[in-house]
Amino acid sequence: MQPGLWWLVCGVVLLVVEVLAPGVFMMWLGLAAIGTGGVTLWFEPGIGWQVVAYAVFAAATLSLGLRLRVGRKPAMLNTAQAGLTGRTARVLAADAAGIRVRVGDSDWTARLAHGVTMPAAGAVLRVVGVDGTTLVVGD
Repeated sequence: MQPGLWWLVCGVVLLVVEVLAPGVFMMWLGLAAIGTGGVTLWFEPGIGWQVVAYAVFAAATLSLGLRLRVGRKPAMLNTAQAGLTGRTARVLAADAAGIRVRVGDSDWTARLAHGVTMPAAGAVLRVVGVDGTTLVVGD
């Protein structure tokens, strides 16, 4: 069997491994092996050049994979900010010691967003962000 076909078979095997045990890593190496198989079938280089071609393809596909992954925003599932931002907060206490607000059935420490005046107790504000366990509230 020609070396190029071996590369293609190895690439397909790596893609099948990716499907059976997903982790989005073997896919890039499988695509590099398929690319090397194509180059090997087309140009018929020696084994040294095949290894170099595989290394170049692997570096290119892995960097592409990382670039695609970094470009995505992280999922905001099950985080305080995802569930609280935009909700209304009733001021329980607002004094020099700080602000306490109630969102739903929970009481939270809060701080005012930039440019918001100190509210009176009972005022309704909107949660504009979360800073650790402190809510950022504004008008």
